[in-house]
Amino acid sequence: MIVRFTALALTAALSLAALPAMADPAQNGPWLIGSSLVEATKYAEGFKHWDYVNPDAPKGGLARLYDLGGFDTFNPILPQGEAAAGLGLVYETLMGPSLDQPSSAYALIANAFAFPPDISSATFRLNPKAKWQDGQPITPDDVVWSFEQEVKLNPNLEQYYQDVTKAEVTAPDQVTFSFSTTGNRELPNILGQLMVLPKHWWTGKDATGKPRDLGASTLEPPMGSGPYKLASFNAGSSITYQRDPNYWGATEPFAVGENNFDTLRYEYFRDPDVAFEGFKGDQFDWWSENRAKRWATGYDFPAVADKRVVQELFPQSYADNGLMVGFVPNLRLDKFKDARVRHALLEAFDFESLNKTLFYGQYERINSYYYGIPFASSGLPEGKELEILSSVKDKIPPEVFTTPYVSPVAGDPAKLRANLRLALDLLGQAGYRLDGNRLVDANGTQLSFTILLNGGTIEPVATAFQTNLKSIGIDVQIRTVDSAEYTNRVRSRDFDMIYSGWTQSLSLGNEQTFFFGSKSAADPASSNYGGIADPGVDALIDKVVFAKDRDELIAAGKALDRVLLANYFVIPSYTLRKERVARWDRFSHPDTLPAYSVGFPEIWWYDAAKAAKAGMPK
Repeated sequence: MIVRFTALALTAALSLAALPAMADPAQNGPWLIGSSLVEATKYAEGFKHWDYVNPDAPKGGLARLYDLGGFDTFNPILPQGEAAAGLGLVYETLMGPSLDQPSSAYALIANAFAFPPDISSATFRLNPKAKWQDGQPITPDDVVWSFEQEVKLNPNLEQYYQDVTKAEVTAPDQVTFSFSTTGNRELPNILGQLMVLPKHWWTGKDATGKPRDLGASTLEPPMGSGPYKLASFNAGSSITYQRDPNYWGATEPFAVGENNFDTLRYEYFRDPDVAFEGFKGDQFDWWSENRAKRWATGYDFPAVADKRVVQELFPQSYADNGLMVGFVPNLRLDKFKDARVRHALLEAFDFESLNKTLFYGQYERINSYYYGIPFASSGLPEGKELEILSSVKDKIPPEVFTTPYVSPVAGDPAKLRANLRLALDLLGQAGYRLDGNRLVDANGTQLSFTILLNGGTIEPVATAFQTNLKSIGIDVQIRTVDSAEYTNRVRSRDFDMIYSGWTQSLSLGNEQTFFFGSKSAADPASSNYGGIADPGVDALIDKVVFAKDRDELIAAGKALDRVLLANYFVIPSYTLRKERVARWDRFSHPDTLPAYSVGFPEIWWYDAAKAAKAGMPK
């Protein structure tokens, strides 16, 4: 599900352990103020605030964040262009998550939702206090219009909401979404994450009298319902948001102790190395480090020595999500259609040497599409997972029943040579042969491809991979481009191989189609980067989406993981299950952070005493 407009990697559903919060039934189901798709719902009707906030947190001050690339639109729904960072501060969703429960949805614009036992529809009841920033009430018509426009204009959302057949106003304060299927337990929560837009504003005219167009990019500051307003911007370089003193939800339980900064500013940088220098130079406050070497050796500047800059590891950032990241070949190209070729490429990736020479031993090798969460497969299938795999036996590689997936291990020359010999054997089976120092096909054409990278961070990793592949006759080039070009080329599928990945939740569901399903393979806006179009994968995605309970979901997720791995669609790389954060020490946070998020800037606050020691922000 979409979480506060910060991710399109949508979480999925199963055990809707929801609270019967209201007395009146809707559609033969109770009104609920919240639900969790993984565990019993924590918060009941009448709760005062989240357990993890400081309800007395002071308001005020400035927090400065950064983003890479640039922006060219404040339109929050179009798949084209570069949307500005922070638009989730302006726009809100029907429901919102708590940060101490995975895959949760609680009252926000809607104060309750309901669905019948067969989950053939879902109804949302709007909070009568909910208002747009111009003072007009948020209406069911706004919700219906938002849904229809977002599906119409964004292929990603059209695909994700494909099981929703209709949205309609069913009472003066209610909206009902009808489904084409039954039993899909994630759909109510998915609809709860719908971003609601002001119909009257978007269908009106701007200050010059020109009609607004939701189907076009715009740099007109948006009007929403959220806690912040877009106060000012420099096109492509910075955006400043100001807390709205008249925010309708300020005293609602979901907002108490949150939105504590008066001002939030995003600074843009074209290059991550330049951005880090900007952080060192106190141009912004919060840096999430993605380079092991820099974390180990690059924090030797004076502000760290005198503790004005603090380094910290946060496991919360990964507590509720799994990860697959690595080199993704474009399966639309003939050279990558043979799984033996893809397997051979995997054998040439020497993680162990990289971890010793580049990463200072900080990383773990990824061996699952759901690394770090319960859906990761291991060993041989058994029990319910084996039963699910057997039901699609004719559509999946037979080795999933006999051979566990194991990442190759190198780390020294002898082990690497053995792996490269296996790679050459696999390539020979696929029709390639060595011609001198060139690996060629039956026509004498050398196997060659280019790795497209978004900035220079992964260049040393790609270069080591390139060296190993060249040693077995494969011609590999590396092309590093800026974020804008990278985004455009990935969207147009104009690449041989990229370095990318997917974040997964503790509750899998419809998003798996968007990541790996055949329907998304030809969609340039989808996250099916490599173009996976496999009937076995499709069948197992259906098993995930329509799993009847949590145990079946876990079994189906493991089965899907096993089949994805067996097809070698990705050369998995590595991860660290903690977020490395450096920050200028001007802020405080509750004594206990939420289980599943660092919560910055949502629940942190400006600490004037600390800021006086660290130096006032510029």
